[in-house]
Amino acid sequence: MKKISKNILIEDLVNLLPESVTYLMEKGIRCLRCGEPIWGTLEEAAVEKGFDDSQIDVFVEDLNEMLSKSDK
Repeated sequence: MKKISKNILIEDLVNLLPESVTYLMEKGIRCLRCGEPIWGTLEEAAVEKGFDDSQIDVFVEDLNEMLSKSDK
């Protein structure tokens, strides 16, 4: 089973778990803007929006939980 880390590229995250777009938008991280993806990692996108390491760890945990549910 694949696992999401803070170093996952946004493009890979969206391909792996399409519902991550909605989750991240609710957190204030817009993955898609005018049809163009944000380049870089989940961590880079979160830091750019002012999130700290502990908040990023929560995002990773939540996204991995979503991923495990989508595999069932």
